[in-house]
This record gives sequence, structure tokens and C-alpha cells, in this order.
Amino acid sequence: MNNERKPNAGARLDRLPTSKFHWQIFGMISFGLLVSWSNAIGGLILAQLAEIGWTNNNISAIFSSLTTAGMFLGALLGGMIGDRFGRRNSYLLFVAIHIVSMIVGAFSPNMTFFIIDRVVMGFALGALLTTLFAGYTEYVPSRNRGTWSSRASFIGNWSYPICSLIAMAITPLVSANLNWRIQLVIPAILSSIAFVIVWHSFPESPRWLESQGRYEEANKILDKIESDIEYNQGKKLPEIISNNNDNEQLAQISYSDLFKGKLLKRVLLGSFVLISMNVVQYTLINWLPTIFLSQGINLKNSVLLNTMSMFGAPIGIFIATFIIDKIPRKVFGVGLLLIIAVLGYVYSLQTSMLMISLLGFFLIIFVYMYVCYASAVYVPEIWPTAAKLRGSGLANSIGRISGILAPYGVAYFLNTSGVTGVFMMLGVTAVVTAIIILVFGIETRSESVEEIGHLDTEEVTTLK
Repeated sequence: MNNERKPNAGARLDRLPTSKFHWQIFGMISFGLLVSWSNAIGGLILAQLAEIGWTNNNISAIFSSLTTAGMFLGALLGGMIGDRFGRRNSYLLFVAIHIVSMIVGAFSPNMTFFIIDRVVMGFALGALLTTLFAGYTEYVPSRNRGTWSSRASFIGNWSYPICSLIAMAITPLVSANLNWRIQLVIPAILSSIAFVIVWHSFPESPRWLESQGRYEEANKILDKIESDIEYNQGKKLPEIISNNNDNEQLAQISYSDLFKGKLLKRVLLGSFVLISMNVVQYTLINWLPTIFLSQGINLKNSVLLNTMSMFGAPIGIFIATFIIDKIPRKVFGVGLLLIIAVLGYVYSLQTSMLMISLLGFFLIIFVYMYVCYASAVYVPEIWPTAAKLRGSGLANSIGRISGILAPYGVAYFLNTSGVTGVFMMLGVTAVVTAIIILVFGIETRSESVEEIGHLDTEEVTTLK
């Protein structure tokens, strides 16, 4: 039993071989991401609400904007809550709010009520995504942290096709008024299962416990993990290799500390990485059919091409799971951004349906490799433990603002300079972000959470 009152959770976790513990944590994180699909069904629900006369284009715009506003607040405030009350408690809290808001939404008497409820739903989802992606980095070994996070992203992104298939299955069976309500109840039920599993089996992060000075609780969890692994393997674990930067966990970091020194640079870094992700990803998701139409392709073929292109999304994330820990993080991010910028421009010049379909498919692959890199791996891992969720939440909030503003830029360039103008906008965004990564980026591949989070003591407010 190791009861030393010093921060050594990082060294103990990093030396663990891949085991049942890692797969259990992965399963609980991935399942939580997979079943939290309230955002994925937004467009499907709006179509049903339009059919029954609850919404029109203007009301739908309000619905979408306020959903994004809720996710903005969720990422911002959820990070504060997560750093204050822990990863496990935050997971449970935000899943519970998400479940309740979906059930309440399913019984909405009118559109006004549903829009208000949708803000709460967005808040819970934004907070939950921040908690799961950022918190997950504290449980897995540094040597393959990117691989584990990419796997979770891969599973989570299947929520989009799954909810679409469910909607297709129930549409012929029920009325439109009942259809959209069922689409909320199903993920609420599945999320309730996730809540029970997490309540029963999900441990608090030992790294977070140590950052709060709760060493005995951290040691108890670590002793249990280590004894289970030793029992299953039939041999002792290797000796702990002490981490010289374990003292980063002693720092008490205030929110204001995020706006100075190294942490400010990381806020800028994380924000630009996510701004580029949001601008590129949501432009393609929301505007690709319109872009196809502007290229002279009819509506039927536009829908077909959009569907074919989007198959590149899971393929891109799947590829990322195999290579992300083999390439330095800065090289990986900069390389993907430059490929997206060049390939996007070449794509915008095409006129034949064959080249548009082929290049569009490969463009989506590279875009979703970057989405995985940005949202699941790099941004969640660049923070010290004591400010991990607040830093990640702040960067995510700033990134979501760009998602609100980008459609106006797309509409302007599409009207004034066509598809090439749109992809020039995306390319400039990608190149600027690549430069930011080169200037402000830190290398995190195979580095421990403690090494990544090490700060000079003068950069934080107080020390324990």
C-alpha cells in the first residue's frame, strides 16, 4: 500500500500496462459520448416540427442559435464546475441535467417552451463534452493517450448516423408530433443507463484528487487499480519512476490565471485550434449541399454526394486512432491544416461530378482527422490538472463563437465570389491556425500530464 502524502498519481498511472481498468474507463467515456446525441437530432427534430406547424425558418434559426448559446455556456461554466467538484461528480451532474432536459423537452406543450428547454439541453451537452474529453486525459497513460482519446472520439461520432437510422425507422410508424418526442426519449433512456453505470463504476480521477490535496482518497483508488492489475497479470508492477514535475499538481490556479503567462498562451493556442475546427467542420456539415448546388449539381445528386462525402468522417477519425501517437502533435496539426487548405482550394475549382465526389470524400477524411486531433486530443491535454476543465472549457467556448459567426462569412463569400471564395476563407483560417500552432504550440505526445502542466510558481495565484 502506498500512502505517501505526495503527488505521485501521474507516475503510478503512466506506468500501468493496458488493462481491464483502461478498457472500462474507455467504455464509460465512449458510451457517454455516444448516447448524448441531443445535438445530432436537432435538424431531424426541426423537420418534424416544421411539418406540424411549430416552426418556420426564423424560429428554427432562433432554436439553433440558442442551442449553440447553451453549449457555449455549458463549456464555459461546466469547466469551472468540473475543476471544483471533480470529474466523476461532473459527469454524473451533467448527464443528469441532460436526461431531465430531454425528457422535459419531449413533453413540451409549445415551441417557446421547447426552445427554452433546448438552452438547458445545450448547456448540459456543452459541459458534458468538455468534462469527458478533458477529464479522460487524466486516466490513460501518456505513452498512448492520443490513441485512447481518438478511440473515444471515433465511438462518439457514430451518434450522428445512429440517430438518423432510428429516425428513419420510426418515421413510418408514428405521427410527426410523436416522432420528434420519441427521438428525445430514446437518448434519455440510454443516457440513464450511462448514469447508472458511471454511478456504480466510474472512479474519481486520482490526479484531480491530488490537485485538491486529497491524497488518501487518491491512494485508495490507485491501490485498488494496481492490486487488480497485479492479480490479473500474476506479477508485480514495475517500480514507480518519479516525475520531476509532479509539483505542478500543488498549484491552486484561479480563473484569472488563465489570462496571463503560459496559460494565456495556451488559451490562445486552444482557442485558435478549435476556431479552425468549428469554422471548417460546421461549414462543410451545414453548407456542403448548398455548395454542390452552386457548382451546378442538381438537388438529388447534391444530397447523394453529401451523404457519400460524410462517410469520410468516421474513416478519418478511425485513421487518426492509428497514427496520432506516432507523429508529433505540432507536426500532425500543422500538416492537417495545410492539407485542408490546399485540398479545399483545389476542390473548389472542380466542375466534374467525379472529381467533386472524390476530392470531397478525401477532404472530409482530413477534416475529421483534424476534428479528432483538436477536440478529443490536443486541446484537452494542454492544461495543468488543476485548471484542465476550465482551460478546455474556455477554449471550447471561444471556438463555439466562431461557429456562430462563420455562417455569415460563408453566405457572404458564396454570394460574392462563389465556392472558391468560401474555401479561400476556410484556407486562410487553417493557415493562420497552423502558424499559431508553430508559434505557441507545445509538444504533448508521450509527455505526462504533469510535464505538460508544469508552470512556474509565479504564474499561479497561490500554492498549497
